[in-house]
Amino acid sequence: MTEFTKLGLSATTLQAVADTGYTVATPIQAAAIPVALAGRDVLGIAQTGTGKTAAFTLPMIDRLGSGRARARMPRALVLAPTRELADQVAESFAKY
Repeated sequence: MTEFTKLGLSATTLQAVADTGYTVATPIQAAAIPVALAGRDVLGIAQTGTGKTAAFTLPMIDRLGSGRARARMPRALVLAPTRELADQVAESFAKY
């Protein structure tokens, strides 16, 4: 399938990745996704356009999908320094 299959993402998330047209994980994605899936903290630095947003949203979606929600309790919080970046993150969640 794709290089993403080696990163430990669920079948549902892999289908979302395939639907977006991603075939090869960027270096930041390949390094961050397995660590985030394991529940570890990740700090990554990469240039614009390298897939940083997918590097944290894909494992977050995976972990949220396998967990159990409590009524009216937030399950994740994403902080972004600008409104534009917050919009980009929201669009990524909707896309995946």
